[in-house]
Amino acid sequence: MVTKQITIINRLGLHARAAAKFITEAGQYSSTIQLIRDAKPANGKSIMEVMMLAASQGTELTLTTEGDDEIEAANALEALVNDRFGEPE
Repeated sequence: MVTKQITIINRLGLHARAAAKFITEAGQYSSTIQLIRDAKPANGKSIMEVMMLAASQGTELTLTTEGDDEIEAANALEALVNDRFGEPE
């Protein structure tokens, strides 16, 4: 299992388009992926669960991946968040 602390840094937070990009990327991997906010886990491959986290700019989340490609999945998802989901701000 890989665990990383990530911070949502884009101005609009983890809104619908960003959540869609996250789950699309997560869907590329066979590993189980979870995002955790305040001890509440969300399936990282479910757009509804990811959006229910209501993660605005500055929100700290725990990302966990577990499976055959857990390292690659964790690194790719962390990079997506750090790239502001491809948004300018």
